[in-house]
Amino acid sequence: MATDIRPMWRATVLTLFPEMFPGPLGVSLAGRALASGIWQLEARDIRASATDRHRSVDDTPAGGGPGMVLRADVLASAIDAAGCDAGAFSSQVGTDSREENAVTQESRRPHLLMSPRGRPLTQKRVRELVEGPGPLIVCGRFEGVDQRVIDARGLEEVSIGDYVLSGGELAAMVLIDACVRLLPGVMGKLDSGTEESFSDGLLEYPQYTRPQSFEGHGIPEVLTSGDHARVEAWRRAQAEALTKARRPDLWAARQAPGAPKNTTDG
Repeated sequence: MATDIRPMWRATVLTLFPEMFPGPLGVSLAGRALASGIWQLEARDIRASATDRHRSVDDTPAGGGPGMVLRADVLASAIDAAGCDAGAFSSQVGTDSREENAVTQESRRPHLLMSPRGRPLTQKRVRELVEGPGPLIVCGRFEGVDQRVIDARGLEEVSIGDYVLSGGELAAMVLIDACVRLLPGVMGKLDSGTEESFSDGLLEYPQYTRPQSFEGHGIPEVLTSGDHARVEAWRRAQAEALTKARRPDLWAARQAPGAPKNTTDG
């Protein structure tokens, strides 16, 4: 009988500040899942791949301009070194299925670069990343990364919003947290990941709980009616209204020809 030998979901982060990790990823849902072995986190220091005595990782931008740019040779070496652990099995491929699978999974890992010029991170992309072996994430600093290493190592540039951070570490944490919470066994209720913002291309409906009255405001009657069909219809209407008002881009995408209507993602 075939056995599942898929490796544990693993996030490898290349950074100049590995001490920033796990940071927020070490607490709450992600932290408990990390401690229980549901996923793995590896923070690697880019500077370890520098070759000069000053451990230089950056240089002035070609053509002039302010700031510094991460060197292509140093970053490429760091990316290659991150895959060596699985690559070390390559000479034994065919002798052990688990080792062979490790090599295959390593070759499938997406290589991401957190960058404000990247494609916006979406829930759809998060789900795709969850289905794979886990990403290798490059955290940029300074003015950016030499374009040649982006091209040579096939880095997929990913943005978490239209703003600029001091570096890619916080963005990497956002991406990893979004993924980890969808791993099997992390969230307590299976439906938690399918009835929230973006899971159906809509923002999430309003939520209420006790007390029944708060500063003169009550819970909408429909939510305490016990009529599940009415509750579902109310939530759908609220989600659609919020999406139309706050995210017309999402609403327009749902109205496009071929877009799914009244379905759930998951």
